[in-house]
Amino acid sequence: MQRSDDLRRYDAFERVRLDRPSEGVLRLVLDTPGRLNAVDRQLHTELCDIWPVIDRDPDTRAVVVHGADGAFSAGGDLEMVRAMTDDAEYRNAVFREARQLVHHMIDCSAPVVSAIEGPAVGAGLAVALLADISVAGRSARLIDGHTRLGVAAGDHAAVIWPLLCGMAKAKYYLLTCETLRGEEAERIGLVSRCVDDDAVLDTALELAERLAAGSTTALRWTKYSLNNWLRDAGPIFDASAAMEMLGFTGPDVHEGIAAIEGKRPPDFMRGSIDC
Repeated sequence: MQRSDDLRRYDAFERVRLDRPSEGVLRLVLDTPGRLNAVDRQLHTELCDIWPVIDRDPDTRAVVVHGADGAFSAGGDLEMVRAMTDDAEYRNAVFREARQLVHHMIDCSAPVVSAIEGPAVGAGLAVALLADISVAGRSARLIDGHTRLGVAAGDHAAVIWPLLCGMAKAKYYLLTCETLRGEEAERIGLVSRCVDDDAVLDTALELAERLAAGSTTALRWTKYSLNNWLRDAGPIFDASAAMEMLGFTGPDVHEGIAAIEGKRPPDFMRGSIDC
């Protein structure tokens, strides 16, 4: 992908589209054509690595992140999920990246605005909800499907959901994997704003422009201070991510994969398990 001169620092990132829609604003677009912007291994790595680069970019005062073609992201693709069940080295590498993606977003000093259209699942949902301001369309579909896959809700959920929408709602949606539409996500506090579907990206860009025009030090120091709530929850997040990875070594995830491929409800193993 050809970059403008001020985007040369991002030349190593091949799976995200980057541009500057206005001065001081960096737009990051997840784009895997024909796959609802599913996160494969390369995109997962780039979503982990890009935030420290943005943090050091003197030309970026605000970020907008969204998915191409009206979908934020369908989450981790099944090839990556299947590889995690079979290969311990691969699984450990994804575990490291999953932790770093969350911590790198928390530590990125530039304000981030997410524009959530269509489905937002898994690693894509992590990026959407870890943004400082999230704008969802009315028909957006936010789904944390970890337990339906047969693994613990890792990624980001334990660090951010209880703070955003409270423990009762966090447990309800993370345990049931029920879909949240944009309006309900705003009502319970999971996203910052809900707007008409055709206004999502324009609203997010307008907010990013307002942030880019503001006091850089005031905004970044406010974000840093608020994100100490998330840093304090770091051990909770690390434990959830480790338990998610442990689930990829067990039998339930294989049934979860088969259920997704067969477009049917999973039939997990019954009985008592000492855990």
